Amino acid sequence: MRIVLIEDNQLLARAVEQALREEGHSVDWLADGQDGLEFLTREGADLAIVDMNLPRLGGLDVIRRSIAAELDIPVLVLTARDGLDDRVAGLDAGADDYMTKPFEMAELCARVRALGRRRGKRGQMVETMGALSFDRTGRRLSGRDGIIELSRRELALWEVLFDNAERVVSKSTLCDSIYGTGADVDVNAVELLVSRLRRKIEDGDVQIRAIRGLGYILQQDGEA
Repeated sequence: MRIVLIEDNQLLARAVEQALREEGHSVDWLADGQDGLEFLTREGADLAIVDMNLPRLGGLDVIRRSIAAELDIPVLVLTARDGLDDRVAGLDAGADDYMTKPFEMAELCARVRALGRRRGKRGQMVETMGALSFDRTGRRLSGRDGIIELSRRELALWEVLFDNAERVVSKSTLCDSIYGTGADVDVNAVELLVSRLRRKIEDGDVQIRAIRGLGYILQQDGEA
């Protein structure tokens, strides 16, 4: 998933970012509420993790304004406020889940996975394309011979292409989704990743086509 983390505590943000990246997610970190809201509005996300106390624009306002803008992005609130009224305020503002600090990183990752499974735009948890089946709950891709072993970045690439099946995805979008916006990554790394993924799914009746000058598209075999 592409996750936006809006948190002004640098040490905590770096720890959360590392944990989520190890889970195979791309993470964009913003340190204040106004920048975070502008980024969400401009770039979108699969999930936003939002601190309650933020410079310039508080977390509740970030949530309310993103809902008013119809961004349809699930939100997990992280905050040191553990009172009942605070939890109610966060949920009433539109948050989908709420965690109080301090917290265990394993629980945060589990909640992120749960929110990913509940993303409204996805109904089925196991979806198919060609001879491939993708289990969103377990984040597993299977073919005719069973589970296809993917690295975390190959899995992230598959998710982006699968979510945009039949549509061209630019190399820059793939870079942002896999490594995070603004990451210092050469597009050749994406080409290498695409090549590795192609080999692993070549018997799945699907293909990753390169569209010169535009990017890549995931299609079933036989489609033009």
